[in-house]
Amino acid sequence: MTESELSIETHLNAETGRIRWTELERHFARGVVVRVDPALDLVAVAAAFVRDDEATVMDLMTAGQVWRAVADDARDWHARDPELWAVVAAPWVLVQEA
Repeated sequence: MTESELSIETHLNAETGRIRWTELERHFARGVVVRVDPALDLVAVAAAFVRDDEATVMDLMTAGQVWRAVADDARDWHARDPELWAVVAAPWVLVQEA
């Protein structure tokens, strides 16, 4: 891992936090919420988005480990109001259930 990649991951790690549905809802309405499988490292996935590592992101999407949140997700989150881990990899907001 290069120093710039390390600094990207360090920055993203510092920007990662818990978020509730009420805070996430407006981002979902804009279509920018991306779900990340809990088995993956949220910061590493966000770094791939920031680096525009299309091959890695496409591999994760094809494997069903990363996907854009859909209406069923929104309904579920609204009903349960879980606390999610979130990090911004502009323009995307990546979220992961603990």
